Amino acid sequence: MNDQARRRPSKPYRRPKKDPVRILAFEALRAVDERAAYANLVLPPLLKKARETGDFDTRDAALATELVYGTLRRQGTYDAIISACIDRPLRKVDPPVLDVLALGAHQLLGTRIPTHAAVSASVELARVVLGDGRAKFVNAVLRKIAKDDLDAWLERVAPPYDEDAEDHLAVVHSHPRWVVSALWDALGGGRAGIEDLLEADNERPEVTLVARPGRISAGELLGTLGEDSGLPGRWSPYAVRLTEGGEPGAIDAVREGRAGVQDEGSQLVAVALANAPVEGTDERWLDGCAGPGGKAALLGALAAERGALLLASEKQPHRARLVERALAGNPGPYQVISADGTRPPWRPGVFDRVLVDVPCTGLGALRRRPEARWRRRPEDLAGFAPLQRSLLREALNAVRVGGVVGYATCSPHPAETRAVVEDVLKGRGGPAVEAEWVDARPLMPGVAALGDGPDIQLWPHVHGTDAMYLALLRRTA
Repeated sequence: MNDQARRRPSKPYRRPKKDPVRILAFEALRAVDERAAYANLVLPPLLKKARETGDFDTRDAALATELVYGTLRRQGTYDAIISACIDRPLRKVDPPVLDVLALGAHQLLGTRIPTHAAVSASVELARVVLGDGRAKFVNAVLRKIAKDDLDAWLERVAPPYDEDAEDHLAVVHSHPRWVVSALWDALGGGRAGIEDLLEADNERPEVTLVARPGRISAGELLGTLGEDSGLPGRWSPYAVRLTEGGEPGAIDAVREGRAGVQDEGSQLVAVALANAPVEGTDERWLDGCAGPGGKAALLGALAAERGALLLASEKQPHRARLVERALAGNPGPYQVISADGTRPPWRPGVFDRVLVDVPCTGLGALRRRPEARWRRRPEDLAGFAPLQRSLLREALNAVRVGGVVGYATCSPHPAETRAVVEDVLKGRGGPAVEAEWVDARPLMPGVAALGDGPDIQLWPHVHGTDAMYLALLRRTA
């Protein structure tokens, strides 16, 4: 028998199967990596397009969303596991290949998708987006990962807690080590509290709506949702929580601007400022960092109930347009301008209430923006510090004597919260401002575990909200 006869017939080439759900998830991850985009901004238009073309139904959209957010939340854990399965440094693996591997790892270790389906679907995705050669590498790595469950892998790749507590928590709970350290410092206490917080950061947050006063009540909003589609808020009198699978864009009240999507912690900050006691008039309110408009819309509605005017200022013109959209239809007087709060166009001492929700690292919203934990660096804190202090100082200059300023930030990091307030009040880095603390805790009635005051720090694992910080200050001279 000659060599040609002995040669086995080659298999005919088979085109890879295109899976719209996993291709969309891959595209979203690439956008997050290549363009420093945020998943919560990238994913909705991709899902909308897929629905319009008929590729997706509700279950497909839910799976794509889980794959994207689950992969981003657990990226640190999956990177450690993938690293243990390859013979080269992780940084030498092409980013698109890593995205496919991470998507596969999440299906294997973080979902109920059967092992064979998770591997085969990931390999087919690799064939479509990477080519047959790299698909073989993906197949080999995922088959190694599939040999153990998540707990077994964590035993292998995470250092023991007793030897390196912060690194152990970083790998197990998928946070950069410096973020673990910063959150632990902010939280205080022992192991249980920090583990609860890190776990909460990795959970899918509820979608919370705000019923805008004067336009719709929380009870009326609940009534429009239908049975079993919504629940009252835990703390805010204006909050309604959507049950799993609820789609805010399909709700008439949201489309019409009578309600909006807003975390309950954000609502509490606006309500606390609105209810803080002021001396004298209560006619002019300012939101000095108003974009994208959630707090401004609630403040505007609350101001309208008292006949007060809200000025909403936002430095970035495109974000100012979002504020205009959020405030459209507000029942009372308001004005939206594009202005820099550190060089304000308004005269000093003209406002009764001022809110500055300052730019920050966003470490308090890692549930909603999981990619932020990998994007931020410790040096970002120093970058934000001068801006945060300048905005608070100008806010205190903008309020009249007897008026109140709310300093808010979506970060629990001490360098972005109380340290900023104390520096401004004591004149560190600029002229001192005559102001006194106002105890914010009585202005959040019914909210548990608000600490010793006078400022407030909310927590995902305690309050079910983003980790919003609020300090209230009354101008005294």
